[in-house]
Amino acid sequence: MWGYADKTGKIVINPQFEEAGDFKEGLAWIGRGYIDKTGKIVINPRFEEVGYFKEGLARIKLYPKWGYIDKTGEIVINPQFDDAEDFKEGLARIKLGNKWGYIDKSGERVIYPWFDYAEDFKEGLARIILGSKWGYIDKTGKIVINPQFDDAEDFKEELARIKLGNKWGYIDKTGKIVINPQFGDARDFKEGLAWIKLGSKWGYMDKTGKMVINPQFGNVGDFH
Repeated sequence: MWGYADKTGKIVINPQFEEAGDFKEGLAWIGRGYIDKTGKIVINPRFEEVGYFKEGLARIKLYPKWGYIDKTGEIVINPQFDDAEDFKEGLARIKLGNKWGYIDKSGERVIYPWFDYAEDFKEGLARIILGSKWGYIDKTGKIVINPQFDDAEDFKEELARIKLGNKWGYIDKTGKIVINPQFGDARDFKEGLAWIKLGSKWGYMDKTGKMVINPQFGNVGDFH
């Protein structure tokens, strides 16, 4: 059974749940319902599946469709989607049939489902797939960077890593390649530096593409 302890190790909610998730926005899922930090069940288990609360709403499944509830347990967006993800930056991605789009917190489809795949919004842009290529859209659904990449990641610190062929590089939010694809592997920028792999060794570069720590390590991590 699962329960919860505080930072001192003191058990504050006795182990009693067969399933339990982390606390997010003050609530945690247990089984198919939710508890508050006192252990009180505030939303009775009644759903097929549940997710974490993000931006005030949580995704829930009432077979076979997904919808959303608020923190009182009220269904605020009726189950109607074949798949649904958490709200990020005010929008959530949803799937109808085999296409992905986005809704706002009223449930309105603000970006019609026509993408073969889609990811969450980060720094105002979201990654999408049309055909076999990755591109980016803004929150109006406008394609701002045409699908052209073999792989792509979210924007972090204004740059995103992209893959052309078997090499990774970086673009800015206009889609301009600012660091040419040349790396066998690469990671997102954090605190102005990104770790990149040349051959079998890892090093670090800055946002101009300048190598500030030459590739020499078998493994590396982020700066904190």
